[in-house]
Amino acid sequence: MTILVLGGRGKTASRLSLLLHNAGVPFLVGSSSTSPVGPYKMTHFDWLNEDTWTNGFLRASLDGMDPISAVYLVGGHAPELVDPGLRFINFARARGVNRFVLLSASNVDKGTHSMGILHAHLDTLEDVQYVVLRPTWFMENLLEDPHLGWIKEEDKIYSATGDGKIPFISADDIARVAFSILTDWKPQRAQEYFVAGPDLLSYDRIADILTTVLGRKITHVGLAEADLARLLRDDVGLPPDFAAMLASMETDVKHGAEERDSHDVKKMTGSSPRSFLDFAEKEKTRWMER
Repeated sequence: MTILVLGGRGKTASRLSLLLHNAGVPFLVGSSSTSPVGPYKMTHFDWLNEDTWTNGFLRASLDGMDPISAVYLVGGHAPELVDPGLRFINFARARGVNRFVLLSASNVDKGTHSMGILHAHLDTLEDVQYVVLRPTWFMENLLEDPHLGWIKEEDKIYSATGDGKIPFISADDIARVAFSILTDWKPQRAQEYFVAGPDLLSYDRIADILTTVLGRKITHVGLAEADLARLLRDDVGLPPDFAAMLASMETDVKHGAEERDSHDVKKMTGSSPRSFLDFAEKEKTRWMER
């Protein structure tokens, strides 16, 4: 079996690739970039260019690898990627792929939008087996702008989540779950897992942990949804519709949308997910560079 890992430079795919490489599992990395991703075998893959979809299957054949029979499916939540995602699933299925691991999100139910539409499509295909991973919010988001800049330059975190809590998860743990599924596939028609961290944390608590770890006061600034959308649009430079969507998601958190308890990481990997405190200790230099 050869695994095709899409989204090669992404948070979870890059970590999954390392795990597969270290375990000696045959795989190819599909990426829209043609520059190398680590020491891995690469194939050019672009969701919006169907001519690139054959590349992985051709390379597996030319390199004498087993045919690709499983795909780690990382697309995007943009509406324009839904139709290509549906077509690629059918394309891969016609070429012998019968196992899919779809990276979706905790707040995307089957059949609703974006990855939820791909989830629903997989559910109609009786000749394939699939697993949907639904992770909650990534710890790594705090290492990227706008959060990174706010923490480094202002000692602040802005959100519209109020006292709402999130079981933040590390991309490392998501990759471990995907690795476990792909390398020890249990006969199953369909399955989904909520991939969550060990602690329900508000942004007030995140700020407290960062204060302790960084040795300086970090403050959570609570905003109304409209004010956060305006901040993301005017100060951060996000498109208005995207800024409004992100702000709306934070209001959902405020109302308890992410307050869920899941033990799926330990169930699938045998070990508990990392805590945000452990993550912050490891990554603290990222927030200290000025």
